[in-house]
Amino acid sequence: MHRVEDALSCDRKPKLGDSEYDALIIDCNALSIDIENEIFIIHNFIRDKYRLKFPELESLVNHPIDYARVVKKIGNAMDMTLVDLEGLLPSAVIMVVSVTASTTSGKPLPLDVLHKTLEACDRALSIDSAKKKVLDFVESRMGFIAPNLSAVVGCAVAAKLIATAGGLSSLANIPADCIKLLGAKRNTNNLAGFSTAKFHHIGGCYIEETDIIQSTPPSLRKQAYGLLADKSILAARMDSARGDLTGQYGTSLKGIILEKIEKLQELPPAKQPKPLPVPLDSNAYKKKRGGSRKRKMNKRYEITERQKLVNRIKFGVAEESSLGDGLGQGYGMLSQANGIGKLRLSVIKKKFKSSNTSTRVYSGLTSSLAFTSRDRAIKS
Repeated sequence: MHRVEDALSCDRKPKLGDSEYDALIIDCNALSIDIENEIFIIHNFIRDKYRLKFPELESLVNHPIDYARVVKKIGNAMDMTLVDLEGLLPSAVIMVVSVTASTTSGKPLPLDVLHKTLEACDRALSIDSAKKKVLDFVESRMGFIAPNLSAVVGCAVAAKLIATAGGLSSLANIPADCIKLLGAKRNTNNLAGFSTAKFHHIGGCYIEETDIIQSTPPSLRKQAYGLLADKSILAARMDSARGDLTGQYGTSLKGIILEKIEKLQELPPAKQPKPLPVPLDSNAYKKKRGGSRKRKMNKRYEITERQKLVNRIKFGVAEESSLGDGLGQGYGMLSQANGIGKLRLSVIKKKFKSSNTSTRVYSGLTSSLAFTSRDRAIKS
């Protein structure tokens, strides 16, 4: 930390190939990772100790530094109305913490346990301030370390990305899809049990802090995340290879991102009315592709030779008709054509013929009784 403070107080700008500054930057990246691990260990210690006093607090406040500040502010107080958490947490979380503290089953901590817990909180806050100094130093040197990446995402975000990835070379080897996860937090942070329906998006990451994302409409931020992640990796790889030290490559990448986002915000072109076809050529808009299929279809529906003769009438000669004397359907030149002759109608045979069997008919005066010669002799 003394080397970082000395470098911050020094006005000397680093030069290309300055091994002293290169080693210091590498040490700063390693130091930031060690600080993160130390804060995590201290947070677990504070949480285990303060769980006896306020067990529900760890589920309401997830961030380690915010948790340490709230624990230091509450201390061993049992009446939350006397504790002012304004400025430490959002107003919605403050309300939930106050209501939960009034119904908690925790008990006051012993004095020795409380003293150790508060010391751990002070240590976590001091380590966090040291981490900010390291990030400030790296940020102040971003124009030399990563000029292209700084031009795309800004110096502050570039310093956080390099520190989280463990160096510029490590950041250059990260896939573009994974850079969106650097600095991301759980979606349940600081929600205090409220609905998470509006938080199912990429949020809390370092890329979200850039000016490009903040100026993009929420409906287009998903596309902006992808564009910015891809171009950031390209800029980091250019800086890692020391290809362009002026930062013009990063400026051109940022211009491409802004141009594409502006293109996404444009309204779709209005639907133009379709003009009517030219009435001079009626077949101009009825064109169909040719081929064997089209020729077969035309042959299937073409007019027959018989119908052509029916449609023709010879001048000065009466045509034959179905009823004669020009009545009924006319046959045109069908009967006058050579080799065709008159139209012969085929008689359809009936399937069931009517029965011609004759039956004997009797008069109404006749009787059904029959008399023989023997009957007449007996009667006489």
